Amino acid sequence: MNRMKLGEILSVKHGWAFKGEYFAEDGEQSILTPGNFFEKGGFKPNNGKERYYTGTYPKEYLCHKGDLIVAMTQQAEGLLGSTALVPENNKYLHNQRIGLITCDEKRLNKLFAYYLFMTKSVREQLERSSSGTKVKHTSPEKIYDVEVEIPDVISQQKIANLLWAIDEKIANNNAINDNLEQQAKFIYDYWFTQFDFPDENGKPYCSSGGKMVWNEQLKRNIPENWNVVPLLKLVNWESNSQPPKSEFVYEPKEGYVRFIQNRDYDSDTHITYIPRTKNLSIVDRFDILMDKYGDAGAVRYGIEGAFNVALGKICVHNPNYREYIRSFLGSDGIYKFLHNSCMASTRASLSEANLAILNVVVPDEKIILDYENFLHKIRVSILKNKDETVELINLRDWLLPMLMNGQATIAD
Repeated sequence: MNRMKLGEILSVKHGWAFKGEYFAEDGEQSILTPGNFFEKGGFKPNNGKERYYTGTYPKEYLCHKGDLIVAMTQQAEGLLGSTALVPENNKYLHNQRIGLITCDEKRLNKLFAYYLFMTKSVREQLERSSSGTKVKHTSPEKIYDVEVEIPDVISQQKIANLLWAIDEKIANNNAINDNLEQQAKFIYDYWFTQFDFPDENGKPYCSSGGKMVWNEQLKRNIPENWNVVPLLKLVNWESNSQPPKSEFVYEPKEGYVRFIQNRDYDSDTHITYIPRTKNLSIVDRFDILMDKYGDAGAVRYGIEGAFNVALGKICVHNPNYREYIRSFLGSDGIYKFLHNSCMASTRASLSEANLAILNVVVPDEKIILDYENFLHKIRVSILKNKDETVELINLRDWLLPMLMNGQATIAD
């Protein structure tokens, strides 16, 4: 192992100050921000929240696939010093709050450097040297002062390849789950928006001439013998209580239960537990939760525990309707309606009153049961992939420090 400062083996380039008057909601190139980094490291797409740029800019600030970038502003706890690899050519612009890392490839493998910045030692040194009170910042000079111990370049390549293979499997699981979620949306749209669910002959109902009747409430045709009812006839809204922060613990403990927070669906870096009491509402992994604040209207599932006050539970009266209700609430039109309907207040807050406005089509029992069984299998597959992903993340996070400090080595 060789001890040195990062300034001896890499350089960091500041981004460009893109002008606010040329920001747009769509375009060809979007501006990189600290929001494009996961706290532990890795590239995070800002789906639906991209800021595009329509003005001119120096072409040297257009990123290339595989560029190594670092967050130099801590917009969220633990983000300072997080690294990512740019995933595409000619799409992302190098913003001033982001550093572009160039490695001396004879001494520092770029992929190894990507993982090096995930180590506790590097992050703690950057944290100690950072400036700012509310929002912390670092600089190329402070990054250069970070001391590291690294093996030779051949060993670096082996370590990086092993960790990257694990990350590739994690990315593959995430891509499979994204595809499964899209399949679920497509099936819902096909069955209950276009009404092309399988008829008694296995053919698409509406397209095959199935009888449709006008519904005055929805102002559209729906299948014959289907009904329309207020959503709150099928579900009710349940809020939860939570203890003071002084009772939070951050490791599993007897008599405690997982405390589900909105951010847990995007990151596993803040897992929290609270005392289990009779007043707490506990959900399983298939129950439906919904964001009350922030991304109000977003549908959540997949974590077992007690949910916090920023989430509400959608209690479905008939369990055979759970997947149908989940899909209905998660559909683009309903999400947008719920999100916008609670934006009038200073702090958007969703409640049962917002759900009371909604009406929902009630299909016949056979179609509901077929849909429930079909979609439940998709949800089980998604959760199985998530469980495997958690195991892979734990393996990577266990291996990374030992490989980096030389406690573990990779045989030839």
